[in-house]
Amino acid sequence: MSEESKYGAIAKSLWLNTAIISKHLDSSLGAVHGIGLSEYMVLLNLAEAPNQSLRRVDIAEALARTASGITRMLMPMEKIGLVKKELNKRDARVSLVKITPAGEELLKNASVTLDAKAETLLRNLDAKKADRFLDLLGAI
Repeated sequence: MSEESKYGAIAKSLWLNTAIISKHLDSSLGAVHGIGLSEYMVLLNLAEAPNQSLRRVDIAEALARTASGITRMLMPMEKIGLVKKELNKRDARVSLVKITPAGEELLKNASVTLDAKAETLLRNLDAKKADRFLDLLGAI
């Protein structure tokens, strides 16, 4: 077997560490707020979008998911009132997804939980290392 490239080692380490962090964040968000990390990311993207609404395909693109996967994820979120469908005034064939006030409140509370858990998980990074890590991730 040939020697592993540094880039291959980075990719594998990123994958494993992302999975570990995601599992812990998902577990914390689920236990406290009843949503997973994917649902949290949907709410975050909607909250940061113009008019707090996006097309399903735009959410899928932003989260590196399939449109059908996003549709399946949104159904229970809509049922419990975190998001709602909104007709697109320009194109009636395209519906938008909009965050509701309940979704905004949940996002606000879940962000506190996520930040606290992430700080615990990444406790070995001081502020300078964290800034450098963010710069490196931005270069990918």
